[in-house]
Amino acid sequence: MCICVNCLYVDRCTTYHAVEAQHQQLHLTDLPDFEPIEPTINVNIRSHADEIEMEWDVVGCNSFVAEMGKWARLRPGELVPT
Repeated sequence: MCICVNCLYVDRCTTYHAVEAQHQQLHLTDLPDFEPIEPTINVNIRSHADEIEMEWDVVGCNSFVAEMGKWARLRPGELVPT
């Protein structure tokens, strides 16, 4: 699971913005202005018949500041990305 959903900077972060793009999800912001320090991204690649699926998850970041439920508060009623 992406640690970004519980980070203070999720709605301002350029790395999370890129992850949203990879997952073809709506962006929390169109113009992120926070550049995180040393984010670590795991990319899981799965193939299903003729389709290749890639899942990107930020699993570490030196800029991470915990704010539990931040993403959920920004998108009330939506399922939190896993």
